[in-house]
Amino acid sequence: MDLPRPELSLIPRPRKLSPRPGRFRIDAATRLRVTPGAEPAARLLRDYLAPATGRPLEHADDGAFVLALDTTLSGLGDEGYGLTVGPHGVLLRAAHPAGLLHGVQTLRQLLPAEALSSTQGAGHLDLPGVEITDVPVHPWRGALLDVARHFQPVSYLRRYVDLLALHKLNVLHLHLTDDQGWRMPVAAHPRLTEVGGHRAESMVGPAGSDRFDGRPHGGSYTRAELAGLVRYAAERGVTVLPEIAVPGHVRAALAAHPELGNDPGRRLDVWTRWGVCRNVLGVDDHVLDFFRTVLDEVMDLFPSPYVHIGGDECPTDEWEASPAAVARATREGLSGPGDLHGWFLGRIADHLVRAGRRPVVWAETGTVLPLECTVMSWRDPAHAWAAARRGHDVVYADHRATYFDYARAPGPGEPPAQPGLIVDLETVHALDLTPPPGEHAPADRILGAQGQLWTEFVTSPAHIEYLSFPRLCALAERVWGPASDWHDFRSRLTGHQARLVALGVPHAVPPGLPAAAL
Repeated sequence: MDLPRPELSLIPRPRKLSPRPGRFRIDAATRLRVTPGAEPAARLLRDYLAPATGRPLEHADDGAFVLALDTTLSGLGDEGYGLTVGPHGVLLRAAHPAGLLHGVQTLRQLLPAEALSSTQGAGHLDLPGVEITDVPVHPWRGALLDVARHFQPVSYLRRYVDLLALHKLNVLHLHLTDDQGWRMPVAAHPRLTEVGGHRAESMVGPAGSDRFDGRPHGGSYTRAELAGLVRYAAERGVTVLPEIAVPGHVRAALAAHPELGNDPGRRLDVWTRWGVCRNVLGVDDHVLDFFRTVLDEVMDLFPSPYVHIGGDECPTDEWEASPAAVARATREGLSGPGDLHGWFLGRIADHLVRAGRRPVVWAETGTVLPLECTVMSWRDPAHAWAAARRGHDVVYADHRATYFDYARAPGPGEPPAQPGLIVDLETVHALDLTPPPGEHAPADRILGAQGQLWTEFVTSPAHIEYLSFPRLCALAERVWGPASDWHDFRSRLTGHQARLVALGVPHAVPPGLPAAAL
């Protein structure tokens, strides 16, 4: 695909793009023609264009700017769209509403970069002539943001949603609970946020450090905030995936409710350290009932067909030392307390399945899970393909290519990051979701991939965005379309960076700004 014009440097790369002569001018006189079912996309487009044109574009039955929902366009699938821009009109078509929303994001990228900022424009905008047919390869194109380690207000989450939508990423995975904080409101158990939402201080440096910052950290969301976020994201074609981690990564819950643990008489604080905490949930019926109640409230707030239940990094020491856990393993016919991990996840997953949802689980080993579980494989690609062979749907999350808490580059100029690896832009772009030679697992079991941003070392929005971009651009490229050439991607990214600048995304450390300022 030859891209002689910078405005055609689109990320992710469209399936088919052909430049056309001429330009279409959008101004206050432009009228939209909107077919039934296309109204949500039209509202979004109006919101994006109003700052530049000075007023929302009005509807007219003979408008030259057409948004059309046409269910006969079966070749576009659930999320594809067709876009034609010429001197006398614009036609955006899709078979489903999601496709129109993605087409609106392409229109945003085709506009002059300065139109992406919220400042008042000159009263008109020009779209370049182009013809695009675009259909994604993978249905799951996600990004995880860990708000348990370091809380971010919902106002920032809305901005992050906008950045995902611009790149046609369609899942915001919110990591809402962990050892260091509980952010999800649960009306039946308010202590989860009242106690579990606050820690006394935070470790400074990687796991094992003996330094702490001495500053309390806390925060939680209200039901209204999360419901509003879900609506805001849906209007932009993004699904919010909630994660409530069990049976490990639960120290914040145990601080609020000691009766959930293996030693109910022990009082724990919300963990101030990083790393893997040894404290895990007990396995009595009241613990399962407690988390069924929690998940009922989660499902009430989040309409996502998927609900993430954690599942990884669960030490079994406490179960092996607990007479109650040993007895439970015996009653359930398990070979020992270690098998309680899969048993516990199975009980929680079954509750979600009965409610019509699909459980998602982190898979770090070969733990046998119910086939209804969608697996996120992060330790080794071989685990992803093994899960696919067993019949699981899989979201690819290999830490060596999708963990953005690792530094983007070596050197002392980089801001704090997880030690041990460098995940550079080319590594992310090289992400391969096709079966390796000799692998017979069905490729269609791989739903897609997502980037992970864990926040032990990440406290501010600027730091989040510096670590996310442009690596999320490369991830979006890989999960949206067929494999693109690295040099082609880099060429388009050069043009795309003007959009990131207009949006105020600190994708590069500005000259003279120390990394510590992020």
